Amino acid sequence: MKKLYPESGVELNPFISKHYDTLMNLLSFGKYKGFIHRAIKDMQIQKEDAILDFGCGTGRNACLMMQYLSDKGFITGLDISEAMEVQFKKNCSRYPNTEFLNHRIDLPFQLDKKYDKVFISFVLHGFPQNIRENIIQNAFNHLKPGGTFNILDFAEFDMNAMPFYYRIPFQKGECPYAFDFIERDLKQMLSGFGFDDFKEHLYFKKYARLMVARKPEKS
Repeated sequence: MKKLYPESGVELNPFISKHYDTLMNLLSFGKYKGFIHRAIKDMQIQKEDAILDFGCGTGRNACLMMQYLSDKGFITGLDISEAMEVQFKKNCSRYPNTEFLNHRIDLPFQLDKKYDKVFISFVLHGFPQNIRENIIQNAFNHLKPGGTFNILDFAEFDMNAMPFYYRIPFQKGECPYAFDFIERDLKQMLSGFGFDDFKEHLYFKKYARLMVARKPEKS
């Protein structure tokens, strides 16, 4: 599939898609698995939540979230990679209350269901700013009143102040959009779409963050 955003690092080639979880572990010095577990715990998932997973990838995160759900909870994963679809369905095969939809998250769309939580993990940074805004609007549109948008991604930080052993992998491994993302005020961005009641959880020496933003009960 041709990339819509040639400079993006989130539209993955087949090799990276197949080995995505392993590569993330390597790039994070083995810390990825740990803070993913912590972040999903910090989402405060309720047993009957319906969760929409933007850019769901291999299903690794969906399987972790399923541990907090009862048989009345549900996860819908969205991704456009056929390689990810194969892995998601294999990894989540033991959970009948999961589904995979081959669907772009960066263009306006409307599903026929509203969700208690929308989750996105290390995807938002990989798009131009105007496309990030599409994704945020899609999240807002698909949340129930009082639902939360849970964004696990890079925090705001000064790349030049990073220790070299973190800075060099970041510079070499990340796309240009990521350099823009870490300089933006995510709370302010989300506020512009109507989100409020923000909660932050920091991981990985404060370079990674779970931002939880609530859709108001009345808008």
